[in-house]
Amino acid sequence: MNFTLSMLYGVVSSLYGCILSASFCDVFPSQKKRRIFVSGITVLILIQCALYFVGSVALVRKLYPVLIHLMLYILLRILTGKRMWPIICILTAYSCCQMRRWLALLIVAMVPAGTVSQTVAEVLLTLPMLCFILWKISPIVRQLSVCSLAQQCQLAIFPALSYLFDYATRVYTKLLYNGSTIAVEFMPFVCCIAYFSFLIYNVLTEYKKRRMEQTQKYLRIQLRQSVHEIYALRESQELAKRYRHDLRHHLQYVLTCIENGKPEEAKGYISGIFREVEAQKVERYCENEEVNLILSAFSGRALKEGIKVDMDCVLSGNIAVSNSDLCVLLSNALENALYACRETMAEMADSKIALEMFERNGKIFLQISNPYIGEVAFENGIPVNHSPGHGIGVQSICAIVEKYQGVCDFKASDGLFVLRISI
Repeated sequence: MNFTLSMLYGVVSSLYGCILSASFCDVFPSQKKRRIFVSGITVLILIQCALYFVGSVALVRKLYPVLIHLMLYILLRILTGKRMWPIICILTAYSCCQMRRWLALLIVAMVPAGTVSQTVAEVLLTLPMLCFILWKISPIVRQLSVCSLAQQCQLAIFPALSYLFDYATRVYTKLLYNGSTIAVEFMPFVCCIAYFSFLIYNVLTEYKKRRMEQTQKYLRIQLRQSVHEIYALRESQELAKRYRHDLRHHLQYVLTCIENGKPEEAKGYISGIFREVEAQKVERYCENEEVNLILSAFSGRALKEGIKVDMDCVLSGNIAVSNSDLCVLLSNALENALYACRETMAEMADSKIALEMFERNGKIFLQISNPYIGEVAFENGIPVNHSPGHGIGVQSICAIVEKYQGVCDFKASDGLFVLRISI
């Protein structure tokens, strides 16, 4: 590579990386910042060109991290007022340079030998790649600037390792070109670690997302049941007003029946009033409002489907378990019981869900029993259902029990499934 081509390659590469870094930092929309950036980069390019003349190409490459990258960081740090984000932007831009280099190698390998050199191919690729990244990639990268510092550091790990590897094996040493096994296998090793890291991160993120979706689902159930109870209370109040207003008339009618020797008619009339009052009563299962709403909602659903419900719940409003966790646990358990009872209704005339729940010594104890048909598959003591859309509820129950270091037990025998939980 001749001197002129080497200097041209170095200047083009510097402009390519600096422009991408500034774009990722969103410097260009501001006219003032744009002027400062152009002035600063012009000075850096002039210094770089001067070093080419007074020194050598190898010297410039070794001084490049200090001459360009460090100075560029200081400039972007001043323009953005951020500490970590300019580093990530510079490392990301450097990765884009690596991508340009590989594409240039691909072009050289595809054309006849000696037709074009890697350096020329990289220079020719610079403008189209720069336009593409500024158009498609840069807006996406800029959105990451609002992420937390921890997330930004995670994003910087892979480009930082790539940066260090490149300078350690290509610039300051020749380990990569000499075929050193450690150098050759390092990046595949890093890719493997990165893959498993992102795999674990995505699994945990998906788990949290699923938990949030379940919590939102049951919060909507609570909301609907709250609205239902509000209407029921309103109707009850209206009925009480009406009965108070009509009380004199009711008493007059009952007195007339008694005076006329019609006690049975008076009793029937009084019983009818009792039934009307009882029908308007809002069912309360325990003092805990959230749990009461869940129990009310599922009780109403079960009764509409012809499934009997027997609920015995003694729970205060102040418990150690968070209301969201308790609602998710309780809703999943009742949902599974309701699903099992639906399947038994064709064969059993009497399908019933029985729930017992109480607290003692700071612990909450829950038992839910319901009939079932067929066979229940267990793995490690946990019931499993491999059908699409099933099995998630049991996983959520186990996760919440484990979170509070509790104990859960699943048993199925003689057509009765029993879930016992202590948290």
